[in-house]
Amino acid sequence: MKSLFAPFLLAGLALLSGCASIDTVPPTAVHQPMSVRPDSRAAAPAANGAIYQAALARPLFEDRRARHVGDIITINLVERNTATKSANASATRGSEMTGGITASSRLPLGGLNGLNVEAGVDSEFTGTGSARANNAFNGTITVTVIDVYPNGNLLVSGEKMLAINQGSEFIRFSGVIDPNTVTSTNTVQSTQVADARIEYRGSGFIDQSNTMGWLQRFFLAVLPF
Repeated sequence: MKSLFAPFLLAGLALLSGCASIDTVPPTAVHQPMSVRPDSRAAAPAANGAIYQAALARPLFEDRRARHVGDIITINLVERNTATKSANASATRGSEMTGGITASSRLPLGGLNGLNVEAGVDSEFTGTGSARANNAFNGTITVTVIDVYPNGNLLVSGEKMLAINQGSEFIRFSGVIDPNTVTSTNTVQSTQVADARIEYRGSGFIDQSNTMGWLQRFFLAVLPF
């Protein structure tokens, strides 16, 4: 009896796992990790009894711009991309052939005397295609410096999650920042970030309702028409 119900039990568990996956965090393509902590050893005061600690000292006229692992920096998202493509093609080809038989009636082909044959072929092709894309992404996100390159550039990564009613929205960002582009307010434009990766994704049943089912994707991939 147990062996008879085993397939149904496995199928039920699969359905339950599928329902539970609706609220899972969507995968990401940004640089990992999304956040790091500063080195605790550098932040810890030395046990020498002195007021001045070299590990904690910063120059008198130094600003507080991000430059170390664990520092945070604000990214102004000002992305706007527009692309237009148009293509036209046309081809025309025609051919014509005319023939006739004027043999004498004394020849074997005399019965076909006066027979004319005409043939013609026309071919025409016309193709037109166009594409247009216009995308805009505005907002702000604060990220963390996760690595400092030997030349001083900063690798940053971060995530912002908004839980709204029955779903969650994820804004993720990562890229490489030149410290010279960071303003005095510790901000930088997203257009000045190299290797920028920006994501805006959601999770929940509302997001799932806008996604094609796995069975539809299967038939879309295998059907030849």
